[in-house]
Amino acid sequence: MFEEYGTVDRVNIVTDRDTGRARGFGFVEMSNDGEGARAIAGLNGRDMDGRALNVNEARPKENRGGGGGGYRSNGGGQRQNRW
Repeated sequence: MFEEYGTVDRVNIVTDRDTGRARGFGFVEMSNDGEGARAIAGLNGRDMDGRALNVNEARPKENRGGGGGGYRSNGGGQRQNRW
């Protein structure tokens, strides 16, 4: 679906660690910002299996307090689109 807007470098489907089932969202890394912006504009709100997609640029994870945490870089300054 995203390849229609440019080169997809990487895809990460987020899964539940206990069941291994998809949690309903993921991350797509595009080759450049322009392709990512076109994918967001073209796919946000688009219907997929009866549901409207919510496609936007990934934001840093919020600090919810409590221990743990960390930082995950997407390498090379590429932007990730969250869907």
